[in-house]
Amino acid sequence: MNSCRFCGEELNTVFLDLGVSPMANSYVKSTDQMEHVYPLRTYVCEHCFLVQVHEFETPEHIFSDYAYFSSFSDSWLSHCQDYVEHIIDRFHYTSDTKVIEIASNDGYLLQYFKEKGISVLGIEPAVNVAKVAIEKGIETSMNFFGKSIAESLRQEGKMADLLLGNNVLAHVPDLNDFVAGMKILLKSNGTITMEFPHLLQLIENNQFDTIYHEHYSYFSFTTVLKLFANHELSIYDVEHLETHGGSIRIYASHVENKETSIQSSVHELLEKELQFGITDIEMYKKFQLRVVQLKRKITNFLIQLKTNEKVVVGYGAPAKGNTLINYCGIDCDYLDYTVDRSPYKQGTFLPGSRIPVSSPELLKLTKPDYVFILPWNLKDEIMKQTSFIREWGGKWIVPIPEINVVE
Repeated sequence: MNSCRFCGEELNTVFLDLGVSPMANSYVKSTDQMEHVYPLRTYVCEHCFLVQVHEFETPEHIFSDYAYFSSFSDSWLSHCQDYVEHIIDRFHYTSDTKVIEIASNDGYLLQYFKEKGISVLGIEPAVNVAKVAIEKGIETSMNFFGKSIAESLRQEGKMADLLLGNNVLAHVPDLNDFVAGMKILLKSNGTITMEFPHLLQLIENNQFDTIYHEHYSYFSFTTVLKLFANHELSIYDVEHLETHGGSIRIYASHVENKETSIQSSVHELLEKELQFGITDIEMYKKFQLRVVQLKRKITNFLIQLKTNEKVVVGYGAPAKGNTLINYCGIDCDYLDYTVDRSPYKQGTFLPGSRIPVSSPELLKLTKPDYVFILPWNLKDEIMKQTSFIREWGGKWIVPIPEINVVE
């Protein structure tokens, strides 16, 4: 890829180079297993300011059998319940409403609409994950979303009053096909909501580890507004969210839908991004040095702990954690093991580093001095779940936005 996946212009400006890394969710079964590594270099388009990585593996290879199940985070489920209540209250949805979710995972969100008697349909390409949703009674189409599947569903009479997608936009290599598909599937007076991590927060808070090969693109509001407008979809409202280290939720409708009006939040966020430098290419060029400095702080801190013979382990096996670990050169010399609540990950090894993944119960058996929180966006939830480490004087390490020890 040497051209922008949105506007097609040539890509020349490097945003962040993280060296080489394996696929972040490709957990290995054995320390002897061979795995591929790929350059993890992001570029920023000087015309539309989309930040993006090369596409080395197809979505079919990455997502057909997937290790991420949304339902293993209590705080995320709570966020989704709040969303359902909020959206039903705002739009007065009833049993006549049709809700369609793109990348519906294991039914983590649609289950709450279904409980309200609202008709739901999930679209999920990962067969192993989709089967879990189907077992919950969530109708699920096992497909990658785009114009083709949108046309097919439309012909079946399945169109959306509410078309939503949480943290899926970054996973899409063909953005124009994806957004064009949403245009097709949305009813004339329907609404689209999309949630995604905010590029401004990524830069401001040193969230370099949210960059990995599964995330093809990283979005500012400025760029997303252009993307949707290019397909005659109007973003009429935007909300700030605490999820994933700082996300935004956009509301969009057909341009020709006169029932919606542009809210002040749209103009306010555009102005905020302008002041931040989202349309200033020089701002992007400064990020690499900040990340290098943070990498040195993290590795130096861990070296100091191990020199003092402290036991340090990880909590979580998220994709972002694998980016951080591989970029910083962290392996079993630094973290004895990591733990994760997902049985799907337990008994495997982290890609690249080969750090073993166990059940959280192992923490009570080994009584580590420090627990390095890899999904730092869930630090409050994790510290609550592992509060027992205080019994032996255990402490937590939070690496982002700056390395911090919590007692």
